[in-house]
Amino acid sequence: MQPGRAAGADRLEDQVRRLRAAGCVFAEDEARLLTDAAASAAELEAMIERRVAGLPLEHILGWAEFCGLRIGVAAGVFVPRRRTEFLVRQAEQLLRDNSDGGTFDGGERPAVVDLCCGSGAVAAALAARVGGIELHAADLHPAAVQCARRNIEPAGGQVHEGDLFDPLPAHLRGRIRVLMANAPYVPTAAIGTMPPEARTHEPRMSLDGGPDGLDIQRRVIAEAPDWLAPGGHVVIETSRGQARQTAGLMRRAGLSARLASDPELDATVAIGTAPASAPGAAAIGTAATGTVTTGTLSNSGRRAPLVQPGVIRPAVPNRS
Repeated sequence: MQPGRAAGADRLEDQVRRLRAAGCVFAEDEARLLTDAAASAAELEAMIERRVAGLPLEHILGWAEFCGLRIGVAAGVFVPRRRTEFLVRQAEQLLRDNSDGGTFDGGERPAVVDLCCGSGAVAAALAARVGGIELHAADLHPAAVQCARRNIEPAGGQVHEGDLFDPLPAHLRGRIRVLMANAPYVPTAAIGTMPPEARTHEPRMSLDGGPDGLDIQRRVIAEAPDWLAPGGHVVIETSRGQARQTAGLMRRAGLSARLASDPELDATVAIGTAPASAPGAAAIGTAATGTVTTGTLSNSGRRAPLVQPGVIRPAVPNRS
């Protein structure tokens, strides 16, 4: 091995060792990603030091891998989790079940909203999969809104700053075909058990769901019927332990409800559906992954592809 190449290998090995000692499970992958991103040896050393100190890898790189896309993230913004890709697939399937060939090129575009959007990963990923939708997103955190605008506006979407439904344009009331929400659902008492990089570097409001973790979900579900179109859907990420409570909230709000899960991603969503305006309106189809039944969690083992044709899936370790 040539001296320069040997020295480079030694440096990489040292970086891996330092990252592993700091608790980075994917130390080898992280070292390579940081090396590729650094413009100089000094910048790389600074990036390694920030990672060893506990800063999320995605905040250092400036992006997170999600649904085969690079989603821009920034310091103080919630990092999208891999499990949330399941929510995107559910929303995609609900839209495709009511479209012609999976796009909406003619007639009125269906309105889709992403509440508590954070970086805008969910909305951006859905826009990459389904064309011809009227896309809106909202978040209360100013840094998240700025980040979401960079991710969503190039896809033709609009991002609004404010509390849940408050900043949405009035013309969306009664028109939303799919309402997505990855609202915080960690019980307050459980925040302290989360990894330090989450509880220290991500905004508390993006994690804390109140005493039972359902405070924000209650507010979303209570207002959803006024905003959904006839037969429209609200899709909410939740946990296995909270899922039946989330579905119960939907039923009490006048929505039909069912649960869908993906054990491989440890992902669970609750899907609420508004009454159709007339008999014979389009019914909900099979969920994007697995056969779903009301009030139960089941999965047939089938998986929809996570990557769109022609999209390179970067090999960044993404926390589940």
